[in-house]
Amino acid sequence: MEKRVTFKGWLLPLCLIAPQVAISAVFFFYPAGQAIWQSLFIPDPFGLSSQFVGMGNFDFLLSDPYYRAAFRTTAIFSALVTLAAMVPALFLAVMADRLVKSAGAYRTLLIWPYAVAPAVAGVLWMFMFNTRVGVVAWYLGQLGYDWNHVLNGQEAMGLVVVASAWGRISYNFLFFFAALQAVPRSVIEAAAIDGARFWRRFFTIVLPLLSPTTFFLLVVNIVYAFFETFGVIHTITAGGPQQATTILVYKVYADGFVGQDLGSSAAQSVILLLVVGVLTVLQFKYIEKRVHY
Repeated sequence: MEKRVTFKGWLLPLCLIAPQVAISAVFFFYPAGQAIWQSLFIPDPFGLSSQFVGMGNFDFLLSDPYYRAAFRTTAIFSALVTLAAMVPALFLAVMADRLVKSAGAYRTLLIWPYAVAPAVAGVLWMFMFNTRVGVVAWYLGQLGYDWNHVLNGQEAMGLVVVASAWGRISYNFLFFFAALQAVPRSVIEAAAIDGARFWRRFFTIVLPLLSPTTFFLLVVNIVYAFFETFGVIHTITAGGPQQATTILVYKVYADGFVGQDLGSSAAQSVILLLVVGVLTVLQFKYIEKRVHY
């Protein structure tokens, strides 16, 4: 018989949840409310007064070709970062799970990149691919390839994708490796006795059992690509060249803090919040149906 914790009164439960409610109210609900309120106004250049425009900021954004381009850039960027972070992490976790000797050292080395902040990771990759002093750019030049992500939008996108996914591979590796450790060995050994080779066992037995972890990491990595990659993009490309790497979260910063268009920036943050919320709901509604627990 399952035992449940019950409270005789309402005061103790209220005291227990009060800190979390206060933190959510101060750091989430209040800023979100302020963003919604500011998105209905256009401040003057000096910030002394504001003019109420209703949905005017949203109408302007949806008709702005640069903002629609930022939507396409964000979709491509988030998909590439998610794939580039999850696929190698799964492969490395499988390889680490098969190791017998030096497994601890192997896992430790793979975890290290997760300790590097996104802005620092951006600086490291920027120096490696710098067109003047970058060691990787120099080797590419020796091979006959003229690398210049400052002028080439596709090269800039590839660089920020790799830099963003690099540190995230370690995070995904931890979860995939823990999930692999929980797979019953008896099931895998039975398939091996029946003649199934390693990769056939992996795709038919192991991978379906990893679906809860894969689904969780899919949601987390998409949210990461939408929000937490700002530091990488800001340090490497600053949204360029010609806004080729300007994703939605960076455009909020560029229009609000650089362009001082606070009304448009607030409207963009509201749209970004709605987009991420809709994506998360769709993932839980449709993708989770294919997850086997």
